[in-house]
Amino acid sequence: MPALRIGIVGAGSAVFSLRIVSDLIKAGAFSGSEVVLMDIDDERLKSVKTLAERLVSELGVNMKFKETKNLDETIKGSDFVINTALVGGHAYLEKVRRIGEKHGYYRGIEAQEFNMVSDYYTMTNFNQLDYFVHIARKVVELSPNAWLLQAANPVFEGTTLITRMVPEVNVVGFCHGYHGVDHIAETLGLEKEKIEWQVAGFNHAIWLNKFLYDGKDGYPLIEKWRDEHSSEWKPRTPFDDYVSPMAFEMLRIYGMMPIGDTVRNSSWRYHRDLETKKKWYGEPWGGADSELGWKWYQESLQKIVELEKLIAKLVQETPPLVKVFTKDGLKKIVGEGAPEEIVEGIAQIIDPDRMSGEQHVPFMMAITGVKPERLVINIPNNGTIKEIPDDVVVEIPAIVDKEGIHPEKIDPPLTPMVIRAYLYPRMTRMELAVRAYMERNIDYIKEILYRDPRTKSDEQVESVLGEILALPENERMRKHYGI
Repeated sequence: MPALRIGIVGAGSAVFSLRIVSDLIKAGAFSGSEVVLMDIDDERLKSVKTLAERLVSELGVNMKFKETKNLDETIKGSDFVINTALVGGHAYLEKVRRIGEKHGYYRGIEAQEFNMVSDYYTMTNFNQLDYFVHIARKVVELSPNAWLLQAANPVFEGTTLITRMVPEVNVVGFCHGYHGVDHIAETLGLEKEKIEWQVAGFNHAIWLNKFLYDGKDGYPLIEKWRDEHSSEWKPRTPFDDYVSPMAFEMLRIYGMMPIGDTVRNSSWRYHRDLETKKKWYGEPWGGADSELGWKWYQESLQKIVELEKLIAKLVQETPPLVKVFTKDGLKKIVGEGAPEEIVEGIAQIIDPDRMSGEQHVPFMMAITGVKPERLVINIPNNGTIKEIPDDVVVEIPAIVDKEGIHPEKIDPPLTPMVIRAYLYPRMTRMELAVRAYMERNIDYIKEILYRDPRTKSDEQVESVLGEILALPENERMRKHYGI
């Protein structure tokens, strides 16, 4: 295939962007390509570039890496632009969460029914949504034929907003939540090659509508495991909720198994307080989105950043990277007690024979004609799920090839309870958040909070939003809404 130019916005993000860079190097399909790494953090950007160049050298790949802080330089002339950036970082998200809790909103105002994921801000992260639109317009201006691969959260609101405000851009959203199917199969002891599956819904709201094992309905196997083994279940990490009590409670209510982050996004009943979370998501953390689970995640992120910097420093002083930094070698470097997931994640990036499981590079290979791929992607519905409006972005499986994106028929269809009791309420809140931005009307954001059972008065809504809007980081947000 011809050499490509690929821009990665937010390339210093812990592990995620390094996974994509590693996949580009290992794929064997991008010889002669240039990858432009953009981030505002010089040290982390340099770490990613150092590791990438070492992998290129050791694997004998013809690929160049360039670092920049300039968005135009990242986009101009690119065939693909991958957006992984989180504007303001987790520090801003935590600041907003603390303000929310101060005003009586446990886990912050962004913790909303069917949207509990702790960095999936849809109301107060104006700067993130604004940057999404800015990047999309820059792609149209500087590289009109390029594909914009939207990886940064919130993918549901963000990709829907982009398709409505910049309809001429080629955009597709990505998430790896569908790997929850693999986790369920592993728990049940099933052979993956014998499974036929399909998921559908919205980002962080997908459901296992098809699950066949050896050609037969696989749901009885899930229910058998639930009946015989669920009482013994203990989470390995805060994110290990695939067969939690919450997952089976959602199966009971909605008639299908929730997949990936959907399990985290249950209703208010299961998120009232820490003890309630522990009951449904397991001890000791109460899931990823409790105060304990999210602290674990933030500490893990910091360890990953420190490990990346350490490895980047050491690779300049050591023999070949892929031989020295094995999984056992990494454990010695980071010391005993390091979370297995961190060590495994870095080891996978370094291993020349293992791809990350992220879909960005397979999409690039498929759309440029290297080989077709079946992927789970976020695109406008356009009739794929018949009960959902065409201009709402859905997460569905599709075959991608050089001719384009071909959504699968969703068969069997999602249950009426999934559609009407889960997706419709989630879609309503998305519409309020997206229309608030598009119409410059903050009353739509207030309306989300008026419906929140934690809200006791209009004054509470005004005071919490007033304090958030007063943050220095939100000057553009204030101007946007005429405040």
